[in-house]
Amino acid sequence: MREVEVAIVGAGVTGLSIAFHLRERRIGPVVVLDRAGIGAGASGVQPGGVRRQWSTRAHCLLARQSHAFYLDIATRLEPATNPVLDNCGYLFVAHSEPMLRELSANVALQNELGIPSELVGPERVAEIVEGLDPSSLTGAAWCQTDGYFDKPQAVVEAFGEAAMRDGARLEIAEVRKIRRDGEGWRLHHDGGELGAQHVVLAAGYDSPPLLTPLGIDLPIVKEQRFLFLSRPIRERLLEPLLVSSERRFAAKQLANGRVLASDLTANGDPLREQETWRRTVRNGIEELTPTLSYVPFDLLIDGFYDTTPDHAELLGPVERFPGLWLAAGFSGHGFMVAPAIGHALAAWIAGDDPGAPAASLTLDRFESGSLELETQVV
Repeated sequence: MREVEVAIVGAGVTGLSIAFHLRERRIGPVVVLDRAGIGAGASGVQPGGVRRQWSTRAHCLLARQSHAFYLDIATRLEPATNPVLDNCGYLFVAHSEPMLRELSANVALQNELGIPSELVGPERVAEIVEGLDPSSLTGAAWCQTDGYFDKPQAVVEAFGEAAMRDGARLEIAEVRKIRRDGEGWRLHHDGGELGAQHVVLAAGYDSPPLLTPLGIDLPIVKEQRFLFLSRPIRERLLEPLLVSSERRFAAKQLANGRVLASDLTANGDPLREQETWRRTVRNGIEELTPTLSYVPFDLLIDGFYDTTPDHAELLGPVERFPGLWLAAGFSGHGFMVAPAIGHALAAWIAGDDPGAPAASLTLDRFESGSLELETQVV
């Protein structure tokens, strides 16, 4: 049976970032296993957003570290196709005083941690988003330097290419079982077996079934999400990402010209519920962004979040199982924090300090009750 130092289950952006950071520390051999290949799951369909506006200290700090990495992506990863981070901004609007107070508290935390967000009034919102009707707004939270990658899949692939250049290996295999084997671990997959001193589960919503036989119940659920997409439009109609949680509405024009729009609470059978979701989107457009009124949203695409009760990831060691590590449950923001997660897990495995933000997100927080709900989710 082959033996490696670290086996990572999942070749999404998180698993590949961990592999890259492990090899950067000269830890290895490292093998990444995935049933379908690089970015074949949730990482392959996410739109590439990178923001630092969050409601918890841990996420603000992880996002700040990741944003700095992404600004230097050409140097750090040397991607074959250079992806560009477009600082188009993220705008979270408020229609009520309670929501404005919540956004104000978030901005205060973000500013304390060096994130250049700001609270703005309705008039300033109308200046930020051309054609926006501010009449129903009490204000908004705005960070001009949040943004989107023009080629998000190229970012995922760049992590993989950099890790492989540095000696990590990718194997197409579905891991069906992991079990303790002496002081290490044995992974059973459809191509055979693999021994490892350390196993990192970075398989999103596919992580819990691998731990159930060990008596571990991961609080991760598979949550279906939906987006409406237009065909590419040459004219730029909406630059920042616009989010109204009170209206359950979000919209953004991507670098390829497509406009995405969503009912943030879309749930259920799309054959039965699609018109309800479209009505939510139409209402949001009519109230806030009438410039999008004639955009036809021809496509409905779906994907899945690996969601936890507090909308925060599960990181680090699993108590009672030395050498078993978690990096799952990102609740839709794995791409945004992948560089910081890779750095933290590599440090942990090396026996170093992963940093306070990552250390606060271990599985045992659910037993201790030390949960802090992340509210600024999209």
